[in-house]
Parts: sequence; structure tokens; C-alpha cells
Amino acid sequence: MVPEECCCRSPRSPTRPGLLSEVLTPVCTEPFTNRYALAPGHELGRGKFAVVRKCIEKETEKEFAAKFMRKRRKGQDCRTEIIHEIAVLELAKCCHRVINLHEVYETASEMILVLEFAAGGEIFDQCIAEREEAFKEKDVQRLMGQILEGISFLHKNNVVHLDLKPQNILLTSSCPLGDIKIVDFGLSRVLNNCEELREIMGTPEYVAPEILNYEPISTSTDMWSIGVLAYVMLTGSSPFLGDDKQQTFLNISQINLSYSEEDFDGISDLAVDFIKTLLVKKPQGRATAEDCLQHPWLAHDNIPDLPTSAKITVGEPIIDEEKGEEDSATEHTVDPTPSCTPEAQEKTLTEELLVVASYTLGQCRQSDKETQTDTKAISKRFRFEEPLLLQEIPGEFIY
Repeated sequence: MVPEECCCRSPRSPTRPGLLSEVLTPVCTEPFTNRYALAPGHELGRGKFAVVRKCIEKETEKEFAAKFMRKRRKGQDCRTEIIHEIAVLELAKCCHRVINLHEVYETASEMILVLEFAAGGEIFDQCIAEREEAFKEKDVQRLMGQILEGISFLHKNNVVHLDLKPQNILLTSSCPLGDIKIVDFGLSRVLNNCEELREIMGTPEYVAPEILNYEPISTSTDMWSIGVLAYVMLTGSSPFLGDDKQQTFLNISQINLSYSEEDFDGISDLAVDFIKTLLVKKPQGRATAEDCLQHPWLAHDNIPDLPTSAKITVGEPIIDEEKGEEDSATEHTVDPTPSCTPEAQEKTLTEELLVVASYTLGQCRQSDKETQTDTKAISKRFRFEEPLLLQEIPGEFIY
């Protein structure tokens, strides 16, 4: 069962909508190395403004993950954003599906979050694995149920994650397959019924249509990402991935994807139905986290223990809902001409305030029905600091 409420809440920031401003965790100013030893060669993730490294608590010899975060970025003080991330982790401390915060340290230039160590790493590794090592549908059922437990808890506490993707879902162990831990709350926001929250941020392949249209964010925004995540976990491929970010955004806006029999070979109809309840253009038409936990797919025990299928083609456009067609993500074969006007596309581009991207290029997993040359999953991070201004951020955050 998911806990209904956390035992403590942090007040909202009076100046930054959606951000929490106070924390209860003591911020230690003594040297981090007095209590922890960094494990050599165990860098768990790196970005332009942060690095995550494995560390050992000297007194207990327990393993942790230390997230070193720069307080000043591009000449601006970003301590407020770090405090918000700490506050969200505090709020979720009684939810065992969210990574646990152990301690916080601060130096003149950095804040260090000492986090629970998830030895199994990202589920991304299994998503891009060959068929023999990839998730089976039974695995995805169990892990998706756990992800939804965590998201249900967050949504009941008015928190939206806004960056749900395989890189931000960790496993407690890889063999045997462990339990999930949701991480990286740097883009998370707290919703307030008294005011709308509109921001352009997320990961291109997982971002919801309302984000691209600069429409209000809601808990349904996370549920779209859950639908994409389920698709990726089951097939090993990204449903909306285009040749570039603009094509990916257009695929999302048009709900351009395929559910062909070849693509979903070996995957149950219930699993496909689960995805279709989430990849719905209108936020109010999507299933909630609670709805998903009651879906027959997650309660169904007779799924064959077979490898999931592989390749997906970013495919046939779906007719826009204004023309009378359904807006859920079902397969259609229609005129591939985009229905968005140039003015609408230009508006979307000029409203891109911030996109933190983890972009996977090329096929994720090789199909048994095709012979391909060996390819590697290429990951990049991008940030739109200003409209139409692209800056590449190398590396990957995983905490």
C-alpha cells in the first residue's frame, strides 16, 4: 500500500511558484571527507553542474551516492533550486519507492546530497539490452506497479516529477532484478490549486503535449511520461523519437506512433491497452496513477514469461482531434502532412524556455527479424536557456 501522506511538509516559496523553500534536514558544514570516503573509480553520473559518486560512510562502512551540485551556474545563484530538491526528498522520505536522502553538506561552492545507493543502476540499461537480457513483460508489470506506487504518493502530495524516464528510475539490484527507486527531482514542482503552473521543461522524448503548447501542468503531465516509459520498457524503442528534436516534438503534438503487430510481437493486448490509456493528447482524458494501479494488466498474472519484442518505427501520423478523430495514441495510416500550421510550430519553438534533454539516437534494441550492424545507444543532454538558443550539456545525471 502507498502511504497517503508524508509526516512533514515544507512551505512553498513566496517568490518561485512550484518551488519549496525550507528544509528540515540539518545542513552540515564540516568537511564531507571527515565522515565519507569516495570510492575510487565509482563515478555514477556527471552533468555540467553536478557529479554523482559512490562513497562509503567511514563509521558504518555503508555505501551511499553523493551528489555534488554547484550552487552557482552561469553566474547565477541556484541554491534555491537545490533547496527545493532537498525539500521534495524530505516530503517523500516515507515513500520507499523514492530514493532516500541521508545527509546534506554545504561548502562555499557546492551542496552535497548523500543519497541511498541503488546498486542495480538505471533501468535504461535493460531497456536497450539485447532480447535475451532485456525486460520480460512480467518484469515490466512488477516494476511499473512500483513506479506507479511512487508517483501516486507524489501526486497525492501535489508533487509532479516532470522528468520521468529510464535514466531516472533505478534498481536496488540488477541480479536478481530488484525494486525501483525514483530519483532526480531537479525539475519537480509543487502544484497549487489557486494558481496555474506553466513551464517548458522536460526530456524531449518523454515530454507531454501540454508542455510543448505552454499549457497548464498537472499530475496528468507525469502520466503521459509513464505511458512513454511503459512503451520503452516493453519494446526497447522510443515511440515519438524523430530525426531531431523538432521532429520529435511534432510527433508528440500529432501523436505519431505505431502499435503494429510486428512491433509488439509477444506483448499482451492488456499491455497495449495500458499504454493507450496514457498516451492521450488531452490531459483530462489520461488515466491517473490510481487508475493505472487498478488496470487489468497490472492485476493479470497469466502473462507468458517471454522476452519482449524489439523495434518500433516512429510512424504514421494521426489526424488531429479538431478534425473529428480520437486523440488517443492508436495506430492510423493517413496523410503524413503535419496538421500544425507554421505559425503554431513557430510559437512552440519561441516558447521553449527550458528543456533538459536526455536524447537517445538510433535503434535501442535489435530485432530478431532483422540483421543490423552493431550500434551503440548515444546519449546527449541539451538545455534551452533562451528561446531558440541550444547549448549541449555532456553526460548524464542518474540521481
